[in-house]
Amino acid sequence: METKKIEILDSTLRDGAQGEGISFSIQDKIHIVEALDELGVDLVEAGNPGSNPKDMEFFQQVKKLNLKHAKLCAFGSTRRKGISCIEDTNLQSLLAAETEYVVFFGKSWDFQVTEILHTTLEENLEMIRDTAKFLTEHNRKVIYDAEHFFTGYQKNKEYALKSLQAAVDGGACVLCLCETKGGCVLDECYEATKTVVDMFGDKVSVGIHTHNDSGLAVANTLMAVNAGARHIQGTLAGFGERTGNANLSTIIANLQIKMGYDCVPAENLSSLTPIVKRIAEIANINLDPGMPYVGANAFSHKAGMHIDAVLKNPSAYEHIEPETVGNSRVFLMSEVAGRSTIIEKVKKFDPTITRDNPVVAEIMQKVKQLEYEGYQFEGADGSFELMVRKTIGKYQPFFKVHYYQTNGVNPRPEEGVCACAQIKVEVDGKIEVTAGEGDGPVNALDIALRKALEKFYPAVAQIRLTDYKVRVLSGESATSSRVRVLIESTDGQDSWTTIGVSSDIMEASWLALVDSFECKLIKDIEKHFKKIV
Repeated sequence: METKKIEILDSTLRDGAQGEGISFSIQDKIHIVEALDELGVDLVEAGNPGSNPKDMEFFQQVKKLNLKHAKLCAFGSTRRKGISCIEDTNLQSLLAAETEYVVFFGKSWDFQVTEILHTTLEENLEMIRDTAKFLTEHNRKVIYDAEHFFTGYQKNKEYALKSLQAAVDGGACVLCLCETKGGCVLDECYEATKTVVDMFGDKVSVGIHTHNDSGLAVANTLMAVNAGARHIQGTLAGFGERTGNANLSTIIANLQIKMGYDCVPAENLSSLTPIVKRIAEIANINLDPGMPYVGANAFSHKAGMHIDAVLKNPSAYEHIEPETVGNSRVFLMSEVAGRSTIIEKVKKFDPTITRDNPVVAEIMQKVKQLEYEGYQFEGADGSFELMVRKTIGKYQPFFKVHYYQTNGVNPRPEEGVCACAQIKVEVDGKIEVTAGEGDGPVNALDIALRKALEKFYPAVAQIRLTDYKVRVLSGESATSSRVRVLIESTDGQDSWTTIGVSSDIMEASWLALVDSFECKLIKDIEKHFKKIV
């Protein structure tokens, strides 16, 4: 299959920053640029230098980076109506950013021109043409984002195409068709893009920028590529305004692995999953585990028959090898898991255990019993590992808990404090009694346990709880029901999930919390042992 180049523009720092709950510091932005450069993304839309002082400072700071692949783009709009480009402070800010590429947007839908900009259709075309020419004359490579192009194409095809011609006349090198409202369906996207490619494809590169309001952002992007688009915009993890932007991690994997296009350097594709996770960590969001290619569940298997088949030949249920995109195969533990699943899990701790070993049947029985009681190991890899280690004799406790207690604190002594906890632990015969204050009893317990153990195990300071979930299980009445608590933790490199079940929510939380700390300590010992070996 012939390999063809697709230019990738990532808009995480601009369009992605418009997603709910997203707020990047200058340092966050620098780390994201470095991650995208490491992946091999061609262009990084770094923000609007004229919109706020933070963005302008970022553009000054980012000049110091020694980027190997990515080129930065400043983003802005056409000149304002009624003034010249030289008088427009926004355009002056774009030049001051000193980026090789500049992206500017203009109106391609006549309704937006007359009802939102309140100007004439001809004046809007002049604004697009003048802006492209002004930036080109200042030695910038110009990408024109045709805002609302697909809606404009449906409502007034002739004018939408005129807006593109104005950008070409001004010297733009890329016409990016923006599916701004996210309502376009596949045939519409293909037909409009094909028309533009046929009209302008011999002069400029045609691009596509989609949103996911109809759940079709990735599909529409692929349709546009089939129609001849060779410049793609989106965000690597898919987050952005409303329902998000086109997910570049999915698009890159589909185009490069399955459709014969060259999006990022081939040797970098295996870093796709870790880089998406890194960007999500910087953005302080939890990735959807069901995200294609890079999600935690993208290559997970639960049913015993499926697992048995995958162990014999992964292609039985996997469309690609997970390592291709830097992900890994996961076998989920549950009451429906078979003997093959247990064997695969146990091999990690003791490779000598065979299929017929009685301990395998014992572990299967424990899983079924514990899941009957409310545990759910498919989402609690850390607690399952501890249970297996205890069953096969590969476990030694790191500490002994004598007692723990929590109390509410009212009135609040300070912001973020409404509970306190006291803990007494023993390590190698030495007793440590500590207390902690926190925003809730679980937070207070976490702080107190961390304090108690840091003296003996300094590495616990690296642990950070990233998620805490409580589910009430069925019972005779709501207040006497058992609860299941899941805690997700990370040390900055690895992540793991632990579980606790009890009729007391604090006891369930405590069980999950203790497992989390023990998982970290076991991981550190194993890493140390591997280095020695």
